[in-house]
Amino acid sequence: MILKRHVLVAVSALWATAASAAQSPSAPPPAPTGEAAQPAEPSAFVQGRDRAAEIATQPARDVGMYKAKIPPSLVKAVESPYGLAGLKTCRQLATEISDLNGAIGADFEAGTKYHENHTVKLAEAGGKAVVNSLIPFRGLVREVSGAAPADRRYDAAVNMGYARRGFLRGVYLQRRCKPIY
Repeated sequence: MILKRHVLVAVSALWATAASAAQSPSAPPPAPTGEAAQPAEPSAFVQGRDRAAEIATQPARDVGMYKAKIPPSLVKAVESPYGLAGLKTCRQLATEISDLNGAIGADFEAGTKYHENHTVKLAEAGGKAVVNSLIPFRGLVREVSGAAPADRRYDAAVNMGYARRGFLRGVYLQRRCKPIY
């Protein structure tokens, strides 16, 4: 019962700090709109909420009750990271790149400043510490339950997604398609 209360306190703290960060004046300005605009980065509140949910569900992932599904665009990247089958037009390439962005997040852009909210990071670390202490021999439990191998497969798919997106962006530029980013 005490551990449950600690988990709730940690997750609540993470939510509260994420909400306050969303109202922080040091938040980055909104992205410009228009055809060449990057997708807007989620607000600090949304990021905090997502991390709180991820932390709260960690024990379920550790014992194998929940496994993240690999998105179809990443499955395709694993199967053929450098394939161009069905990608004849610039629009098809742009759609494929956009699908990968949806699965792994927006691509890096030169000159972009990195903003980190230290309060959210501190609450996140506290929440992780409490949740991770719930399962004794956590590493062994994750291996036996299949959670660790599932996470490694997911991470490998994400890495292949990065490789495929970089390759497709290179092809997109080589074909002199109009900028989409």
